[in-house]
Amino acid sequence: MSSLDEETLRALVRETIARLGQDRMPAADAQPMSVSLHASHYRYGLPPSDGPCVIEPRVGCNHCGYCESHGH
Repeated sequence: MSSLDEETLRALVRETIARLGQDRMPAADAQPMSVSLHASHYRYGLPPSDGPCVIEPRVGCNHCGYCESHGH
């Protein structure tokens, strides 16, 4: 196996990343997907807290919303 110099390796990595990005681009006629319908985006209606965190009681609540979701 031949060794690659750093510049050749960087060029291969950039080319691969660009190719992966193109493969993941939506088609021009694709409809946008609504992520709000996915279960991982559901949030429970818990009352706001200014006390300790529900998940980590040793720290104060910073209103991140983790306790209101399934952690996604």
